[in-house]
Amino acid sequence: MTTDSTPESDPFAEFDAAAGIGAVRDPYPVWAELRAQTPVHAGSLAERFGVASVEDALLTQTPYTPLTYAAVQQILRDGETFSSAGYANTIGLVFGHSILEMDEPEHHAYRALIQQAFTRKAMETWEAEIVRPVVERHVAEFRDRGSADLVRELLFPFPVTVIAEMIGLPTEDLPAFHKKAVELISIASNIETGLNASAWLYDYFQGIITERRAAPRHDLISVLAQAELDGQRLTDDEIIAFLRLLLPAGAETTYRSSSNLMIGLLSNPDQLAALRDDRSLMPQAIEEGIRWDPPLTSIGRTCTRDTVVEGVLIPAGSPVHVCMAAANRDPARWDRPDEFDLHRDPKQHMAFAFGPHMCLGMHLARMETAVAVNAVLDLPGLALDPTAEDVHVSGLAFRAPAALPVVFG
Repeated sequence: MTTDSTPESDPFAEFDAAAGIGAVRDPYPVWAELRAQTPVHAGSLAERFGVASVEDALLTQTPYTPLTYAAVQQILRDGETFSSAGYANTIGLVFGHSILEMDEPEHHAYRALIQQAFTRKAMETWEAEIVRPVVERHVAEFRDRGSADLVRELLFPFPVTVIAEMIGLPTEDLPAFHKKAVELISIASNIETGLNASAWLYDYFQGIITERRAAPRHDLISVLAQAELDGQRLTDDEIIAFLRLLLPAGAETTYRSSSNLMIGLLSNPDQLAALRDDRSLMPQAIEEGIRWDPPLTSIGRTCTRDTVVEGVLIPAGSPVHVCMAAANRDPARWDRPDEFDLHRDPKQHMAFAFGPHMCLGMHLARMETAVAVNAVLDLPGLALDPTAEDVHVSGLAFRAPAALPVVFG
């Protein structure tokens, strides 16, 4: 393993600060106000939220933010008009050339290779051999105590542990791996730290890929190293780019979405009880949680030609901040959209994006969330800690509660 000689810091706190955790409590009223005025807002929203936007400061054209369900769906469905390639100049600097920034036909070919690692059989194996044991180990640490902070003691650490075991990393490497994973996506607040983490992960992963090409095991890197379609195989750089992307996409978002779902449930004890008593409601509870407050509020696109979206002209070259979170609370699609209600009739939401770039790992995320929430629901008498003050979700780009104190027993 490459030696980690970086100074001690708290990358988790730095990342939350960069994501607006704590600084922006509830962006939904602003989005609702603007959505009532126009389906697509022209101009930066940074000042409305009282945050500085380095990205907006560097823009040479007016950014556009779609806010309605119809506008977001139209944009995400049309990958030809709304390109993902702009990511190459931002987070592509640390991820490498990943699926995130690919347009067709490259995206389709690459995704077909990657999907070979995410089969139904693989999901069943990961659930039984990795996810359940990892969740149980974390819950066992506080089960007899009668209280816990679900964020710090379960929902934050378990997804990255799952990713590490899926990849096949040695257990002793996990602390450094987790630290670098968070530093990687802190590039917006600290470019040097993000680039250093990217280089560290490249060296680390390349060593493992070399080993797996020579002697495959039953892990994700081995599957990616052996994947083949029509004579095409993944290069080391392509595998490493995907693994770098898997860290925030597979760990950060799962921790945040499962935490937000638990906030929704614990804040509505009748719904918590309904789910505890009838676990068949779990799929719709998960979908409602991620609709109500998704972990990632928006994604970026670049408009390639003058295009009209819901009556608004978006000029060629314009950056587009696709606000999936606002779309998920569009009153034209959902009654009482600001309320968490697991009994809603299921409808397509935008939390996993839509169209060609719909989240590759959404089935993994759903499975992990179901396992974790079921384990928490098995704690008798589960409730928010009555002594805790003002437990809530916050954040602008990424959303999650800073803590989730519960009591049980």
